[in-house]
Amino acid sequence: AMQQLLLWIGFVEVWGSLAVAQMLWEGSGRKPGDFAYDPLRLTIDPAKKADYELKEITHGRLAMLAFSGVVTQAVLTGKGFPYF
Repeated sequence: AMQQLLLWIGFVEVWGSLAVAQMLWEGSGRKPGDFAYDPLRLTIDPAKKADYELKEITHGRLAMLAFSGVVTQAVLTGKGFPYF
């Protein structure tokens, strides 16, 4: 099971690094984080796309803040992560 996780995560990382290399060195005009994968066509409207980008940044920051709270509580209580 762990080998499959490593394989799939490695695949995703390689795919992402290829996209970053294409963006940086080939001048593709892509924005960071734009993998051109939108099967539901949610970002056709530019106003909706801007709204989704703002929500993604906001929720990502909130998730990082929540995780830092979990880690801080684990360190302060000495019970470790995830509180066993």
